[in-house]
Amino acid sequence: MGVVRFFRSGGMLAWGLLGSVLLLMVASTALFARTALVRHERDVNRMVFNDNLQLLDEVRKSSGALDDSLAKASSGASGGVPTTKAYLVVSIEDHRVWYKLGDSVLFTTEVATGSGKVLEGGSGGSQWKFETPRGRLVVQAKETDPSWIPPDWHFVEQARKRGLGIVRLNRGQTLAAGDGSVITVAGADIVRRYPDGRVEPVGEGKEGREIVAGGNLLIPPFGTNQRKYKGVLGTHRLVLGDGYALHGTDKPETIGRSVSHGCIRLRNADIETLYNMVEVGTPIYIY
Repeated sequence: MGVVRFFRSGGMLAWGLLGSVLLLMVASTALFARTALVRHERDVNRMVFNDNLQLLDEVRKSSGALDDSLAKASSGASGGVPTTKAYLVVSIEDHRVWYKLGDSVLFTTEVATGSGKVLEGGSGGSQWKFETPRGRLVVQAKETDPSWIPPDWHFVEQARKRGLGIVRLNRGQTLAAGDGSVITVAGADIVRRYPDGRVEPVGEGKEGREIVAGGNLLIPPFGTNQRKYKGVLGTHRLVLGDGYALHGTDKPETIGRSVSHGCIRLRNADIETLYNMVEVGTPIYIY
């Protein structure tokens, strides 16, 4: 009854206040949505600018924008083995790949496949299982001299091996290094700033040369040179999507074993041969 009397006595003032509140709520919602959109566009532009296409694929996958995502490609809904078009076959158990046309084998060689190991310990209780996916996929792109953008699990794995903690460095953030200097991001590099004004890059985009400070292994932000590893994927890569690929390796001794984090590794000479033979759109059957 008190509310009714308020609106009766307040008249236009009461309705004006109510309308103002509703308009404010609508404006706030619109502003929040616009801010989120701007941030999303900024992050996507940054990923493209820094050639971080692996992370961009993850964003596209999560938004449903990938035409041939892993889940869709491996569903087997796109038909059987082609009879008039070349295709790839990978046996996880035999550690071998065949490039075939009909019943004819055009090329075959040994490969390394996923280890099947499980890694735990990421933020929020993350868990990763390093398996090569089974099913039908498609070669989505071809790359020469590919760079590897290590996912978070790489740094978690390295920290576990070395008995270190983990700390994430974000842009605009500084971390004390223990010698009076601080570690921060400047452009595309992670740098160490000293009290006397000196600035020098720290760490490398190379396994075993990650940045360690205060007993913690540092996870670099995407887009920095310290998160772009050259040579790890060998000389060529056939992209399958969702972070999986056939690629070369800087560890040829691992070929023929279950040791990868899910990708299919080949010797550099063999992936170069396939690169020159296989076209984008070629199906690959993994079993």
